Amino acid sequence: MPSRFAPEPSFRHDQSARTGILLCNLGTPDAPTAAAVRPYLAQFLSDDRVVEIPKLAWWPILHGIILRTRPAKSAAKYATVWHEKDGSPLLHWTTRQATLLRGWLGERGHNVQVLPAMRYGKPSIEAQLDALKKEGCTRILILPLYPQYSGTTTASVFDAVYDWAKTQRHIPELRFVNRYHDDAGYIDALAQRIEAHWRGHGRGEKLVMSFHGVPERTLHLGDPYHCESHKTARLLAERLKLNADQYLVTFQSRFGKAKWLEPYTEPSLIALAQAGTQRVDVVCPGFTSDCLETLEEISQEAREAFLHAGGKQFEYIDCLNDSAPWLTALSNIAQQHMQGWPTQREDEAELKARAQRAQSTGSSQ
Repeated sequence: MPSRFAPEPSFRHDQSARTGILLCNLGTPDAPTAAAVRPYLAQFLSDDRVVEIPKLAWWPILHGIILRTRPAKSAAKYATVWHEKDGSPLLHWTTRQATLLRGWLGERGHNVQVLPAMRYGKPSIEAQLDALKKEGCTRILILPLYPQYSGTTTASVFDAVYDWAKTQRHIPELRFVNRYHDDAGYIDALAQRIEAHWRGHGRGEKLVMSFHGVPERTLHLGDPYHCESHKTARLLAERLKLNADQYLVTFQSRFGKAKWLEPYTEPSLIALAQAGTQRVDVVCPGFTSDCLETLEEISQEAREAFLHAGGKQFEYIDCLNDSAPWLTALSNIAQQHMQGWPTQREDEAELKARAQRAQSTGSSQ
């Protein structure tokens, strides 16, 4: 009789139990083509956390209209930011962050494995959790690259982990990082990124902090994202010594006709230009990696809207990406949440002795 649980990886008594970190981001299609974007959008927009509309009403819209028309439009946008060598910018930066985080932690004496994962697309959360188990990870920290908690993002990552756990006979010990929107290291990394840009390019009249939007109803239903975004902005402004007239918090990436968190980014930029603001600097604190929403929506579309409305200079400030202050902050966040877990390499002699003891009781390994 076949088991409903996935086969367990081979276990060896002389294998060191390890700690793993799954660094999770939103996702990306495999290529900037309509054929690749369609299944990615289908997975993304089928998530109940993302679209809280009854399936009976939503699926005809999704499959009858959106997935017929939107993939080609989205693919054209992806093509403008797709790198010939590195491919998807989101996957490139997330993978690089995972590699560097492992090195950062290794320098601090932690023998941990760190893998990148995407909530939608590849590499999937499920596949990377399987990979961590195969490498002997018995403890796994789920670390989303979303500083501000939202049911639409952070909770959706957790859903994928829970769904994977349902298929496992031997579930690793799991911990989850919910938020770090007010972490001092994260705030300082943002500030250093902005200050470095100002040193090289001068400083604009207004700093616009653009966060990803969510439907306004989620705020009234108890989602903390709006409040956490504003707290990040306040702490960042304080760190940069900005008064209330020198920065503006906005929300981007509105989808559909429902009311989303306001003010919206592009209309706000147009209004600034029409009011006589000559230069704006725009940063996206909620994105830890540059992606379609920052490189195309902000650095291209929002720039064009501001300049067309009469603005003279638009400066986009890169996301944290692989900056040293951000990797330091990320490693500190990981270490904080791994407290109490053994993360050092086990003694080889003890591993051999353990294997011998196991064999004496009948184990084959």
